[in-house]
Amino acid sequence: MARKLDLRSGRPVWFAYRAPSVPTERLTRDVKTDVLIVGMGISGAMMAETLTGAGHSVICIDRRGPLLGSTSATTALVQFELDQPLTKLSPMVGKTSAGQAWRRSRLSVSNLSGRIAELGIDCSLTPSSSLYLAGNVLDPAALRDEAGARRQVGIAATYLTRKALTDSFGIDRAGAILSHGNLALDPRKLTAGLLLKALERKARFYAPVQATAIEDSRDQVVVATSGGPTITARHLVLATGYELTDIIPKTAHSIVSTWAIATMPQPKNIWPGAAFMWEASDPYLYIRATEDGRVICGGEDEEFTDEARRDTLIADKTKRLAKKLHSLLPQLDVTPEFTWTGSFGTTSTGMPYIGALPRHPRIHAVMGYGGNGITFSQIASEIVGSAIGSVEDVDAKLFSFSRS
Repeated sequence: MARKLDLRSGRPVWFAYRAPSVPTERLTRDVKTDVLIVGMGISGAMMAETLTGAGHSVICIDRRGPLLGSTSATTALVQFELDQPLTKLSPMVGKTSAGQAWRRSRLSVSNLSGRIAELGIDCSLTPSSSLYLAGNVLDPAALRDEAGARRQVGIAATYLTRKALTDSFGIDRAGAILSHGNLALDPRKLTAGLLLKALERKARFYAPVQATAIEDSRDQVVVATSGGPTITARHLVLATGYELTDIIPKTAHSIVSTWAIATMPQPKNIWPGAAFMWEASDPYLYIRATEDGRVICGGEDEEFTDEARRDTLIADKTKRLAKKLHSLLPQLDVTPEFTWTGSFGTTSTGMPYIGALPRHPRIHAVMGYGGNGITFSQIASEIVGSAIGSVEDVDAKLFSFSRS
């Protein structure tokens, strides 16, 4: 039903920190539930917590198990700033839709912060500002225009000249946009915390279980599994990340490969404010610090899906990333302690696809793209959660599969 991808290789930095274990059961008989969620990564976990919190019975399945897909490969810069600059997105989808997408993204990051606090999940959550550095996509003049465009749609943005950037952050670049309100966190701890909260509310987790066929009717969805038992649900949510099921409409997306490194802890060498940094470049470089002072640096994206080829490039990409990191932050010891690679999806707009599938109103899909995966997972939990509760989210059409 779905193409199997080797979503990551190497050893992501998050394995340096212990995440709570999430117990699962074997699926040995036919079962029924209000909602079946396929996928137990960050998207599936957010859906499970949202839906159990609304009183729905929930079953989650995963062909690997909890936290074993692409969630562990994320560098977890939880930003409201979309990959596609507002000045670039507006001509693609219209100024109104572009502005609303950016505002909803900002709102969702704020909502996620409040959600984590309310649930009491320990995931090393830290508020973070961000620096969007001038690059080959937006030069200083274009960055100044981008900052103005953001302010026009109600999003605070400050343009920094080279001198201001150097004086405040010690970064020597031609210019940057300074933003506030983003989040740094541990994605494995967050995912585990959300799943455990759903488990407290009587969610049922079965793994390893693979969905092999889907049949939907007006009243229900029946999913066959590799072990033989079937799962019958009123609604099905596909949160399978970049392993797309056949039933999901083909969108204008592509799967790309990315690489990342993480240094040893060195809190004394972290730049002022530990602000996220990412370049207005293609491919772009992105940098963040962890709570204990490691530096994570990722990028060097290439548009191919051959996992074997992707893995053979780890050594070369590691050297490139370390060199770029040293050039930007010469005070750092850039020796990698962790190196890893992963596959993720991207679209020209960088916007996710979220919602019920065309002609399949009981089957919902969560397809986040680009560097905003965790942010899009939060938006999806809000939109799909509302739809299953028979309430239409005001932005549902903005991210729907039927959008133009």
